[in-house]
Amino acid sequence: MQQVGAAGAMGQGARVLNRSAKRRKSDPAPSRWSYRFQRLMLTPLFRFSLRVGVPFALTCSLGLVYLSDEARRTELQDVIADMRASIEERPEFMIKLMDVSGASEEVIAAIHEIVPISFPVSSFDLELPEIQRTVQGLNPVRRADVRLQPGGVLQIVVDERETAALWRTRDGLFRIDEEGVYIGLALDRSDHPTLPILAGEGADEAVTEAKALMQIAAPLGSRVKGLVRMGSRRWDVVLDRDQRILLPEEGALRALERVIALDQVQDVMDRDLARVDMRLAHRPTIRMNENAVQELWRIKTTAVEASQND
Repeated sequence: MQQVGAAGAMGQGARVLNRSAKRRKSDPAPSRWSYRFQRLMLTPLFRFSLRVGVPFALTCSLGLVYLSDEARRTELQDVIADMRASIEERPEFMIKLMDVSGASEEVIAAIHEIVPISFPVSSFDLELPEIQRTVQGLNPVRRADVRLQPGGVLQIVVDERETAALWRTRDGLFRIDEEGVYIGLALDRSDHPTLPILAGEGADEAVTEAKALMQIAAPLGSRVKGLVRMGSRRWDVVLDRDQRILLPEEGALRALERVIALDQVQDVMDRDLARVDMRLAHRPTIRMNENAVQELWRIKTTAVEASQND
């Protein structure tokens, strides 16, 4: 009986241990590593690294391994070049001609020379900003607009400078605009009969005033040969017969108007004069030619002798 009791007690103890083990296995508390991993998964940066960083690093590694072989790199470059060429050389992207508008024939010829494009050419091969800078680098061009038009046309719209005067220097006769910007060489004065001829240092910096003076001097007609800038400060109006009208630094327009009015009333400029000096507004002076002075002295001498004989 004692043995049976001991066996029963042992069986009961074993059942108690089994129930304790089952209770320990079903314990919901995480382990230390599981707890740390769960905490990491709550971190946004860690989740982003797992979702983006790891795939990216894996892809880059595979790409580097694939591209480590030179033959594979060459093959990939050829495939990309063929794909690009097939797109760029499609008919809708091809430029067939260049149209230049708003410019003279001389400027158009210069543009075709400095922009040597062999048509047809893909629009992807054209550097429009560079073409625009090149065209605007021409002296006669104030501004240029370069654009692609439907139908495969490269259009260049030019705002060309207008010649306002001819500037005579030691190197020749040049065309300049109202801002004094050099446009080009004037081969012959007869090609620009209505334009004033300017000379002297600083003449190209006062083209606007020179044009106003030429308008005032219009009643003198073809006798006006040009204007000379004196000391970069004032103008001399040059006429035929070696006559000059010396204008002041300030009020040049008004001074010339006075001379023109005097000439229309008394034909002053038709006389044998060398200079009409208007530099002093309150005291204009006239200088006669040498022949006129000698003739005047002869007349005075004759008058004196005649009075003495009387």
